[in-house]
Amino acid sequence: MTDSALASQNGSRVDEPVNARAGDVRTDSPPRDNAVIVHPQSTAAKRSAWRVPLLFAGIAALLSPLAGWLLSTETPIDPTNYALRTKRVLETTPLIDGHNDLPWLLRVELHNRIYDGTFDPNQRLLGHTNIGRMRQGQMGGQFWSVYVHCDAAQKHFEDPSWVVRDTLEQIDVTKRFIAEHPATFAYCDNSACIKPAFKSGRIASMLGIEGGHQLGGSIAAIRQAYALGARYITTTHNCDNAWATAGSSVAAGRPDNGLSKPFGTAYVREMNRLGMMIDLSHVSHQTMRDVPSLTRAPVIFSHSGAHAVTPHVRNVPDDVLRAVRNNGGIVMAVFVNRFLNMRDPGAVTIHDVVDHIWHLASVAGWEHVGIESDFSGTPVVPAGLEDVSKYPDLVQLLMARGATDAQIRLLVGDNLIRVWGDIERRGQEIRASGEKPVEEEWEGRTWHHAYKTSPYMLRETRGRAAREDWGEPNQFSVGKSGQHQGAVKEDKHL
Repeated sequence: MTDSALASQNGSRVDEPVNARAGDVRTDSPPRDNAVIVHPQSTAAKRSAWRVPLLFAGIAALLSPLAGWLLSTETPIDPTNYALRTKRVLETTPLIDGHNDLPWLLRVELHNRIYDGTFDPNQRLLGHTNIGRMRQGQMGGQFWSVYVHCDAAQKHFEDPSWVVRDTLEQIDVTKRFIAEHPATFAYCDNSACIKPAFKSGRIASMLGIEGGHQLGGSIAAIRQAYALGARYITTTHNCDNAWATAGSSVAAGRPDNGLSKPFGTAYVREMNRLGMMIDLSHVSHQTMRDVPSLTRAPVIFSHSGAHAVTPHVRNVPDDVLRAVRNNGGIVMAVFVNRFLNMRDPGAVTIHDVVDHIWHLASVAGWEHVGIESDFSGTPVVPAGLEDVSKYPDLVQLLMARGATDAQIRLLVGDNLIRVWGDIERRGQEIRASGEKPVEEEWEGRTWHHAYKTSPYMLRETRGRAAREDWGEPNQFSVGKSGQHQGAVKEDKHL
């Protein structure tokens, strides 16, 4: 419709005197030559006024992707140039290894002494890990494993042991190691810390505890480990503990009892409340199935392979992979030879790792896979993946197999960051609901009492102490002779 037609439809003409239309400035005298006359715009005129800006905005919107491409500093590359593709991906996405046992070596080799000049991670060391090779591998993040092996004295989960002490010392030496190299490492205890650390040119460094036995069967100890910075717990290592069955027990012919009831359930509940990652590497297959059926947050496997590729008990069956996908969790592929090829571990190469990653991604989805080496812990590694400098080689082989840049970004770091963030947020929601810390204890625990004359709060306790003759404290009591005398009852009974 033309402007004239629109004006006629509205009952006026575009050339009609202004003082004859509503909204005009009116005057009682004829307009003078120098009078200011205001012409109100018709609807059509208003639309016409917007047409040119809208036209230019539309053209700009259409051309902006082209302009962005033309202005981009990254020129298109040959998709078969896997080295350049890998370099670009790892320059913009942090590659995070879920498990490195270097802190274990700091304890067993150096006795936790890192300041006397014996140890310099800036030099090329024997083994798998040092700073130069981490840089060569374009690493952006590392979960340092706090690991203490299973102690035979803990088989009843109640016997005194040195593992809790050594776990605390290993947390301490790992944090001191990170702090000693601030230009290289950035200590992180939350998922939001990783990318800023990476953008600053440092390797985000986090703590994970490799075995539930290291907490002495105590949920209160889990809370203290969390307060000290540990952000995942491998539910079991190579021994059963108070809350779950280990895969090694099943491999040895013992029954797969899965998660213990009710204490294992309490463990899952408290880990969810804390927002701490439940790691199911090392656990039995039944435990792998029990935990996802109970947890209120995603789970992780910090270092495991695909059971369908190699039927090792440490690897994850396909039904569990599908459960992880539905749970929103992640399985990080391991580099340990025997887990990759049980029949001929000496023949394992980097290609076997690619096979496992490919199967994990095919079943669970690329949104639910990651990488983990077990470097500095496992004695034998695949040919082609000899140390932390080799991650780009692994990425290139995955690209050659057909992985896209977007899939590689998920694999190397984005998945882990997302899953960890989801677990943190779930914990915040649970705590905000008012849920209290878990107070359950292992049902087989022995509670030590005090003395007959201790200042008990409850009448019932005082009566029991008298009936059972709980003894007296050893305070070097002075007898009638004025000499010191021993305790009435030895402390070992208390």
